[in-house]
Amino acid sequence: MGLDGKRIVITGAASGIGMATARRVASDGAHIAMLDVMDDAGRQVAAEIGDQAHYWHADVVDEPVVKSVIAEAAEWLGGGIDVLLHIAGVLDGADVDLEVFPGETWDRVIDINLKGSFLIAKHVVAVMRPAGRGVMVLTSSGAGVKGGSSSFAYGSSKGGVHGLAMVLEQRLALYGIRVNDVAPGNIYTPLKIAQVRETFKQTGDAQQHERTMASLADPSGVASLMAFLASDDADYVRGTIFTR
Repeated sequence: MGLDGKRIVITGAASGIGMATARRVASDGAHIAMLDVMDDAGRQVAAEIGDQAHYWHADVVDEPVVKSVIAEAAEWLGGGIDVLLHIAGVLDGADVDLEVFPGETWDRVIDINLKGSFLIAKHVVAVMRPAGRGVMVLTSSGAGVKGGSSSFAYGSSKGGVHGLAMVLEQRLALYGIRVNDVAPGNIYTPLKIAQVRETFKQTGDAQQHERTMASLADPSGVASLMAFLASDDADYVRGTIFTR
């Protein structure tokens, strides 16, 4: 993918799509700053990758932490950030009816998925803009963008991420920063598996559970797309990219 020497920040890098993406872009020659809150897993993945990777604990809803970690990551990467691949997110509240949907679940999902995207973008742009170039990829979803969701909060948050990406695309193009959002489908990740299990717990439909589990796609496919979008070959790509 022509990522030799690219300086990339990846959030949600300790598991699922983020972990697969970290491994993929590192194999293509990138240097990566890995951000997550799952410290043991994150450090292990960074150690497996080697000197090209370094891990930071970063809660994406804590702005002072985000600001500090992004500054440290940019310094470790050699004084700048070429690419942000923002993959961190949560899915809570699957199959909970609206009239009993907990407000704290709503707040947590909106905070991590939408506010977290805003804060990460805000502080990465502060590094990218002086350089006059960069790539930012946010992670939305088909949920809340072209269809519904098992969770009111998740669908709403991902619709918001999609909207944020559209605004960023328009506003940051002036500074040479390309913005895309990727909308993964049904991918075999800890987040998706937990949602499928919760749905089975709620419905008891074993056949549907088996069909859904069998349909889940490997995260390496999304990682390949992320690697492409990080590369200069994706310079003409605009807007939202949907996956399996």
